[in-house]
Amino acid sequence: MDRTTLTGSLLVAAPMLREDSFRRSVVFVVDDTADGTLGVILNRPSDTAVGAVVTEWGGRASEPAVVFSGGPVGTGSGLALGAAAPDGRPEGWSPLEGLGPRSGLESVGMVDLGRAPDTAEASLTALRVFDGYAGWSSGQLAGEIEEGAWFVVSATAADVFTAAPERLWSRVLRRQGGTLALLSTYPDDPELN
Repeated sequence: MDRTTLTGSLLVAAPMLREDSFRRSVVFVVDDTADGTLGVILNRPSDTAVGAVVTEWGGRASEPAVVFSGGPVGTGSGLALGAAAPDGRPEGWSPLEGLGPRSGLESVGMVDLGRAPDTAEASLTALRVFDGYAGWSSGQLAGEIEEGAWFVVSATAADVFTAAPERLWSRVLRRQGGTLALLSTYPDDPELN
């Protein structure tokens, strides 16, 4: 069976998805295989500075320079995404598997936080650190998408490293046009209207 990968896509929570972990979330899919899917929530910044958790990387973190809640799975473990400069691949940076050469996300990859940042200093143009991740077992995410819980849309590097995560959900929906653009104005609590 042929399978199209969701790696490099955004999962945008539909307004009907009210579960606290994912309400109005925008998830960047980092890995999607027949065994399951792993992603990180891009619009859940915490109050914890990156430098308070991973001291050496604090000065390299993109604004807002805080640790983001990547999802409800594996909390207490860090995961980092970085954008590599066009002229090279920094040590400790690895591209996401399965992205096409024209995805627009060639610069986005995983960063090994166990390495000293000085080896990547000149070659990383952005860095985002996440506590935990979002994960789905084989077939689970496909079922949720079919039920209408998630909209699958294209991602940009600017989405991954946005300086305004609180506006990401609306902004991503708005740029889709049509019905999804209309949903970008959906009230957080429709009963208050």
